[in-house]
Amino acid sequence: MPMVRTLTRAAKQMLQGPRCGCQSIVTAVRFIGFSPRQVPSDASFHSVSFSETDHPRVLITGGLGQLGVGLAKLLRKRYGKNNVILSDIRKPPDSVFYSGPFIYSDILDYKNLREIVVNNRITWLIHYSALLSAVGEANVPLARAVNITGLHNILDIAAEHGLRLFVPSTIGAFGPTSPRNPTPDLCVQRPRTIYGVSKVHAELMGEYYNYRYGLDFRCLRYPGIISADSQPGGGTTDYAVQIFHDAIKTGRFTCNLKPDTRLPMMYIDDCLRATLEVLEAPASSLSMRTYNINAMSFTPEELAREVQKHMPELEVHYEMDAVRQAIAESWPMNFDDGNARKDWGWKHEFDLPELVTTMLNHLNTERVVAQAS
Repeated sequence: MPMVRTLTRAAKQMLQGPRCGCQSIVTAVRFIGFSPRQVPSDASFHSVSFSETDHPRVLITGGLGQLGVGLAKLLRKRYGKNNVILSDIRKPPDSVFYSGPFIYSDILDYKNLREIVVNNRITWLIHYSALLSAVGEANVPLARAVNITGLHNILDIAAEHGLRLFVPSTIGAFGPTSPRNPTPDLCVQRPRTIYGVSKVHAELMGEYYNYRYGLDFRCLRYPGIISADSQPGGGTTDYAVQIFHDAIKTGRFTCNLKPDTRLPMMYIDDCLRATLEVLEAPASSLSMRTYNINAMSFTPEELAREVQKHMPELEVHYEMDAVRQAIAESWPMNFDDGNARKDWGWKHEFDLPELVTTMLNHLNTERVVAQAS
């Protein structure tokens, strides 16, 4: 503790001059930080920028979700296994733990997060930690802490150490007054969930830090993401995953949205590739810092017809859930992603027929393997 107090006094003298009061020291250091525009020109840090290394050093927060694990796999193939660190507050399964570096990281613990960035010479930070819509509505104070306070920690550390920061946004960042078909990059948003509100906050704060401090902030608004590697969790777009599991297991599917409810969707491989492409895009090519991305837009009825081309015996029924239907009707029906396609060459690979074929092949293979074992 004496050493900590000595270092604190030294930091105070360097940053503030001969002013006293422990509380004022903590407040000033925490909120002002070192932005790229505040670091002295002769300052020396252990962190290394991407331009000074062969590969970026990547930290992924909230890494145990399907997107974090999938993106880590993609980035490790590209940049090397040890250059990509997954982190989370949960215990990883063996398949994740032994696939590459994993570390405990709580985004609400500013000191711990800062130490991880410095000790591992992080240059890219991918921030997936968040409470999603249903969980967030059930516990608004926790969602506010994780999604907003945690984001502030991430922004300050990224600015201090000159990191390239990626924060995903979502179709949930729009609301009932937004234009829905198509939804452009710039328009009225006004979401009505704490998750959506926190994502709009993230977009605006990231863009402000880019303007104010030169932070290399990048953000993509994801549509509904479909993956065979994850179980549906009851979310509004999860019907588009549930139908494949039910088709294979029971041959009967009950949809909780109206058959004509149109939403933008994307297969996970396209989503991960888009994330990599925007991360690698030269800053000079980015006309904005938050982009829509899209692949396809379909209704439950259209998806069911496509699945029935492979499985004609599939029975489909509709039992609307009022809460999910209201959420879906406040979201975009179709994303306008023309700026992403123009600025950094975004182009999706999976349309609806390819999506359905890939999902059924993947799940059928898993079923055969499970039965054999």
